[in-house]
Amino acid sequence: MADDENARSASRGRDETEEERADRKWRDLLQELRVAQTGVQILFGFLLTVAFQPRFADLSGTDQAIYTVTVMLGAAATGALVGPVALHRMVTGKRLKPQTVDWASRLTLLGLALLVCTMASALLLILRLVVGDTDAVWLVALMVAWFVLWWFVLPVWLRMRERDRS
Repeated sequence: MADDENARSASRGRDETEEERADRKWRDLLQELRVAQTGVQILFGFLLTVAFQPRFADLSGTDQAIYTVTVMLGAAATGALVGPVALHRMVTGKRLKPQTVDWASRLTLLGLALLVCTMASALLLILRLVVGDTDAVWLVALMVAWFVLWWFVLPVWLRMRERDRS
C-alpha cells in the first residue's frame, strides 16, 4: 500500500504524502490570499468612505445604484477571500486538510472573480463621471478583458498545454 502511494507521489513530481501535499498547497494558498486580501480590503475600505463624501448626494440615481452594487460586490469579494481562513479555523484538527485546501481554493477563485466584478463596477462609476457613458463602458470592458486574460485565461491555457504534453 505504501509503495502504491509513493509511486503516485513520484508521478506527481514530488515525493510527498497526501497530507504533506495538502500542507504545501495550504502554505502556497495562504501566500496568494495575503496579496488578494490586502487589495480587496483596501478597495472595500475606500468604497465605504465614498458615501460619506459631501458630493455623494449629487450623484445621479444610476450612479448611486452602481455604487451600491460596487459595495455589495466588494463585501462579497472580501467574504470569499477571507473565507478560507474561517474554514481552516473551523475544521483544524479534524483531519480534513486536503478537503479544506480544495474548498479554500474554490473560495479564492470565487473571491478573485468577485474582485474583477468589483473593479469593473468601481471603474464604471468613476469613468462615467470622467469620460461619459459610452467611453466608460468600453474602457471597463477593456480592463475586464485584461484582468480575465491574466487571472483566468493564462492559467487555464497553461494547465491545458501541460495536460496535452503529459
